[in-house]
Amino acid sequence: MWRSLASNALTLFIVVFILMAGLITWGKRQYVAPGPLTQTICFKVGKGAKMSAVSAALGQQGAVSDPRIFRIGAEYSGLSGKLKFGSYLLPPGASMAEVATALTTSGQSTCGQDVNLRIGVAGSEIVLRAFDPATNAYAEVAKFDPAAGAAPPEFTAVENEPDLRWRVTLAEGVTSWQVVESLKAVDFLTGTIKTVPPEGTLAPQSYEVEKGGDRAALLAEMTAKQSAILAEAWASRSEGLPYKTPEEALVMASIVEKETGVAEERPRVASVFLNRMAQGMKLQTDPTVIYGVTKGQGLLGRGLRQSELRRETPWNTYVIQGLPVTPICNPGRAAIEAALKPENTDYLYFVATGTGGHAFAATLAEHNKNVAKWRAQQAAGAPDTTGTGSGPDTGAVDGTVTLPTTPPAGN
Repeated sequence: MWRSLASNALTLFIVVFILMAGLITWGKRQYVAPGPLTQTICFKVGKGAKMSAVSAALGQQGAVSDPRIFRIGAEYSGLSGKLKFGSYLLPPGASMAEVATALTTSGQSTCGQDVNLRIGVAGSEIVLRAFDPATNAYAEVAKFDPAAGAAPPEFTAVENEPDLRWRVTLAEGVTSWQVVESLKAVDFLTGTIKTVPPEGTLAPQSYEVEKGGDRAALLAEMTAKQSAILAEAWASRSEGLPYKTPEEALVMASIVEKETGVAEERPRVASVFLNRMAQGMKLQTDPTVIYGVTKGQGLLGRGLRQSELRRETPWNTYVIQGLPVTPICNPGRAAIEAALKPENTDYLYFVATGTGGHAFAATLAEHNKNVAKWRAQQAAGAPDTTGTGSGPDTGAVDGTVTLPTTPPAGN
């Protein structure tokens, strides 16, 4: 009898073992098999969320076929305790394994809503965007000037949402004063700014921030980024450049930044100014004169006057020889690299083409032909499409265009 009982128990154990092995194999297949989603969704993981609650929510939204298998699979894979707060894009057919990976290892949100303080040369604005899974793209919900008045209701309705992401973006060519004033105008950042950072030392790019983050700490991050960019470009600079220090290269980069918004032109524009320096010619570029008038505190909003072109300031390159005493804006990486790896040209002049770029010339005669063509386009009503915010150097005097006795680089 004992032999019979033992035999039956062994048989039962084997059957149970086979069933369990089959169940585990089936579960593993389910975990990595294509999931039930038929369209992209944006799934939110709350702060401090547990895998059990997340599994149930995934099941309710049709992202996983079996919340229990998802929970067990995540536990078995060592991902159960690694959930990351945020909103995550889950594509059609995503397997449970892919969903678990997305929610635990991506490190940042990939959908949902975000707020971006965009600091530009002409002003700043706050833009609220929301991700639309149907189009797989962000759509603008609201936009407003933080210094001009109350925020729109679309913004106030969501500004306290825990998964809202915040960002500050600096455009190339903004001044340090503009950055500081824009940061002070928003209430999602905290802390005081004691001094305006030196001109040129802030890196124009996009920065992830936390609501309630410290303004001074953000400026320190911008400064560290620009320092790293400059150091990298300086280390790989071309031979024979006239700069004694990286800071001098930064000054040139700021001029290049203000003279053209066309990325591929920057190394060529840099070559013009370097060629003029090599021949002992003054740089004669309007953006430096404008900076001497405004000190970077807002836009000039009018043409330059004859008295301003003649006035000696540490930045007026119609009067001083060589580079200004400081940068005239915060240049981006491309302008810095252009100043340190310029094109090899014999150009000494350039003028707007009326189509967004510039025509370059090595001789005054050639340059005068380009100027005449540009003036004809102006007379015909062609818009200024240089994208620099200050326009091309024109020798503008009280609203008229004249050629100085010694032609400027960009006339």
